[in-house]
Amino acid sequence: MNDPEDKKALLTELMNAYGKEVWNYAFSLTRKWDLADDISQEVFIKVFKNLHNFRSDASIRTWLLTITRNTVIDHHRSAFLRKVTLTDWIGDVGERQSVEEDVIERYAVNDLWKLVMKLPVKSREVLILYAHHQLSLKEIAEVLGVTEGTVKSRMFHARRKIAKMKERNGYGTE
Repeated sequence: MNDPEDKKALLTELMNAYGKEVWNYAFSLTRKWDLADDISQEVFIKVFKNLHNFRSDASIRTWLLTITRNTVIDHHRSAFLRKVTLTDWIGDVGERQSVEEDVIERYAVNDLWKLVMKLPVKSREVLILYAHHQLSLKEIAEVLGVTEGTVKSRMFHARRKIAKMKERNGYGTE
């Protein structure tokens, strides 16, 4: 795909079809509204620059979610983010709930979602990719760059953690 107009049209189509899904995944991994915005924009810039690298052995959706995850990982590795995150932790002592926390509360529409959002990233992302994005175990393995066995293991442990959290919080088990 060498024609710039074709690339722009395809990018627009991808953004319309998958933009919200990319943003939701970025938010579920970062828990920050503005960072999810930035990551989503960065993902689609990368997609535009690398459309020629897409191989049809994976679905477009899996490819986009993999780029999203890798972009989040890159942001976590950056020195700037570590400094800002540390400042966030130190600066909010004694203040009312932050805007990010308000958004998380609104986004967490039920108690189970709130529990999922409390899980560590590795546990949270398998549940989100499976339940929210409805990816197969194979697709989740592709996005995360791990084996299907690892996905099954993470899924098992995540579900067990959720069950324990439900018990502790008085929800009981179904």
